Amino acid sequence: MPVPLPAEPATRRRAGFAPVVDAHTRLLILGSLPGDASLAAGQYYAHPRNGFWRLTGGVIGRDLVDLAYPQRLAALQAAGIGLWDVITTAHRTGSLDTAIRDPEFADLTGLVATLPHLRAVAFNGATAARAGRRVLATGAGGLTLIDLPSSSPAHARPLADKARAWAGLGEVLDP
Repeated sequence: MPVPLPAEPATRRRAGFAPVVDAHTRLLILGSLPGDASLAAGQYYAHPRNGFWRLTGGVIGRDLVDLAYPQRLAALQAAGIGLWDVITTAHRTGSLDTAIRDPEFADLTGLVATLPHLRAVAFNGATAARAGRRVLATGAGGLTLIDLPSSSPAHARPLADKARAWAGLGEVLDP
């Protein structure tokens, strides 16, 4: 008698986190929607193989990986970096962006309008870039929009290659 395969987990609506910004934010990094590991931990970029904290640490010249999560966020904010996601809620099975269905987009234009020192918006991955550019099409003003290779381990590019692309963010942060 054949053994039944486990059922595919039901697609459920997932909701992201609040933005991490303040009045001094000069660079806003936008992901698509937190993955399962991040949602379970209640932290941006919580998957241990996600390169985000190594990449942003390289940009600001500080090791963020060994810090506790609140200190990571504080270090980013001290450097003028804010975080949020392009999608606030969506149906998704698993963590891959390709599984996102029925997204509700964040009010990026509204957030940008509250950040007086914002110079640039960087998109962490192709999904964030496509959706974010569409949402910001009329609300980006004079902001620089930057597409970055995804920090996700699902994006199989070597971390050193990603780091070269992400290093350009330092120019936005220079006084």
